Amino acid sequence: MSIPSPEIAVVGGGAAGMMAAAVALREGARVTVFEPNERLGRKLAITGKGRCNLTNNCTREEFFGSVISNPRFLYSAFAKFSSADTMSFFEELGVPLKTERGARVFPVSDRAADIVDALLRAMRGAHILRAKVTDIKQSEGGGFTLTAGKATYTADRVILATGGLSYPKTGSDGSGYRLAEGLGHTVTPLFPSLVPLESPDPAPRMMQGLSLKNVALYIRDPAGRTVYEDFGEMLFTHFGLSGPMVLSASTRLRLPSLSGYTAVIDLKPALDSETLNARLLSELSAGANRDLSNILATLLPSAMIPVALARTGIPGNRKGNAVTKADRRALLEFLKGFRIPLSGTRPIDEAIVTAGGISVKEVDPKTMGSRLVPGLFFAGEMLDLDAYTGGFNLQIAFSTAYLAAESAAAPRKE
Repeated sequence: MSIPSPEIAVVGGGAAGMMAAAVALREGARVTVFEPNERLGRKLAITGKGRCNLTNNCTREEFFGSVISNPRFLYSAFAKFSSADTMSFFEELGVPLKTERGARVFPVSDRAADIVDALLRAMRGAHILRAKVTDIKQSEGGGFTLTAGKATYTADRVILATGGLSYPKTGSDGSGYRLAEGLGHTVTPLFPSLVPLESPDPAPRMMQGLSLKNVALYIRDPAGRTVYEDFGEMLFTHFGLSGPMVLSASTRLRLPSLSGYTAVIDLKPALDSETLNARLLSELSAGANRDLSNILATLLPSAMIPVALARTGIPGNRKGNAVTKADRRALLEFLKGFRIPLSGTRPIDEAIVTAGGISVKEVDPKTMGSRLVPGLFFAGEMLDLDAYTGGFNLQIAFSTAYLAAESAAAPRKE
C-alpha cells in the first residue's frame, strides 16, 4: 500500500520559506505556503542593496568561523546543503553567479530579483495563500490546524519560516515567535545584528556620507579592552557609523546601551607611528608656507579636515613651518586613533538580521524538527542563529530550510 504524500504548511514566503517549499515539492510532498505579502521574497529582493549576496564561496571552516550564534547546531544542515550546493542550486535554475571580494557570491546580473524568480520557478506547484497565520494548534492524533484570517486549514506538518524582527514592512514582524511560543517553544532574547551604530558625537554628522576604505576599526569597552577589530570599509552617517565593518562589529555588541564604548579608527593602518611621523614631517616641510588645512589634504579626505583640526586644537591657518612637536604628536594620535564614542545600535527594525530567536536546544539539529512538537519544523532567521555579513546569513536560511523540508517530507514513522 502506498503512503500518501504529506501535506506541508510552510509559514512564511521569504528566503527560507521559498527554499523549503521548493525542496518539499521535489521530495513529493503537497505544499501550501502562507504569505501575506502580494509578492514572495520581498526582503530577499532588497538584500545586498538589491544585488543579493546569496552565499559565501568559502570552506566549511571559514563558514563556521563566521557564524556567531550556535555554529555547532548547523553542522548537519551545512553538510546537507553547503555553500557550494547553494551555488549549484541557483545555477541549475538558470542564474549565473560570480564571486567578488571577500568570497561574496552574487548573481552575474546584480539583480536580487533573479534569485527570487529562480526560487519561484523551483516552487512551482505549491499552493500559495496570501494570508497571515495567527494561530497553530496541534490536532489530536497528529497534524495541525492553522488559522489565517477567518479560515482554518489543516496540515500534516508545519515548517515555520517567518523571519525575525528586521525590516517588519517586508513581513518580518516577529509573528512567528508568537506562533512558536503558543506551541510551547522558548524564544531567547532578541537583538539587532548587522546594524549601524549610534554616536552622540557631532563629528559623524559633520562628515555625513563620507566613506573610508582600507582603515582599521577597533571597538573598545568601558575598561579599554578591544572587543572587536577589523580592516576594511566604513561610513559616517547623521546618527553615527555604518558600513561593512561597523555592521559586523554590531554582532559583538548585544547590549541595551553602548555608553562607555568607543570606536577607534586607525586611518593609516599600513604605516607605523614612526613612518607616519616621517611622512608628516615631509609634508610639513614641503608646505612650509602653506596653511595646515591645505597640507592635511594630502593625508585626509576634505570632509575630515575640520574634524581633525577641532580634535587636535590646531588652527587651520597655522603654517607648516610653525607646526610644533606637540602639534605633530596630536596629529599622529588622531591619524592612528580617531575616537568616536558610541551610545547604542540603531533599532532592530533597521537591522539586517535578528539575533536570538527559537532556542536551538528545543530543535533537533539533524532534522530541524521540534523536540517538543512532533511534525513541527523550523528554518531561517527565526532560529537563534546569526553570522557576520558576507552571505552567511542567507546560507543559514537555505541550509536550515533544505534540511527542514527534506525531513518534513519524509514518510511518517509509525
